[in-house]
Amino acid sequence: MDAAEISRRLEPFVSPSRLSAEQLGQISIYIDILQRWNRKINLTAVRRPEEMVRRHFGESLFAARHLLRDLPLADPPVRVIDVGSGAGFPGLPLKIYAPAIRLALIESNQRKAAFLREVIRELKLGETEVFAGRAEDFSGRADLVTMRAVEKFQRSLSAAVRLVAPRSRVALLIGARQVDAAQRAQPGLVWEPALPIPESSERVLAVGMNQE
Repeated sequence: MDAAEISRRLEPFVSPSRLSAEQLGQISIYIDILQRWNRKINLTAVRRPEEMVRRHFGESLFAARHLLRDLPLADPPVRVIDVGSGAGFPGLPLKIYAPAIRLALIESNQRKAAFLREVIRELKLGETEVFAGRAEDFSGRADLVTMRAVEKFQRSLSAAVRLVAPRSRVALLIGARQVDAAQRAQPGLVWEPALPIPESSERVLAVGMNQE
């Protein structure tokens, strides 16, 4: 998929001027790798590249736009942990959007972890690691912890919140009906109003602050 078409389809989610030709090229390569691997393992039910741009990259970059705009991105770099990365969303698009972040992708499925490593290698993404295990076994905390489309939501959310550093945030890309459940499960966080995802009737970005 060419860069101009990717840019056009991302317009509802992020300003076209915010993504360079290099970043759009990285997204194009990412889509090619995702399509190739998706024939071998089930990374996503979305098959058409146009829908991949809208549903995966658009949603992730919308999150990046809101989560990373006010953070100093270097010296020291912002630490981001993506829990249950799967096909790499939203973690890898956040890295493409803000290359200076230090990113850890947590994915317990070994084949999916191998896919993530190939994307990192092909896109030449520095300061990016893959932890091929459970979030409960990961050591370290981050300025931002992200989570999207994971199994066992309540358990995964608890593990994600444990990784949030003091005065830092967890960001969930979830269905609107899950927001209440997330807030009840983690009443110790200060939750911002959920932001609707463009071109979706039910997807939102929900952000909670660790006040400790």
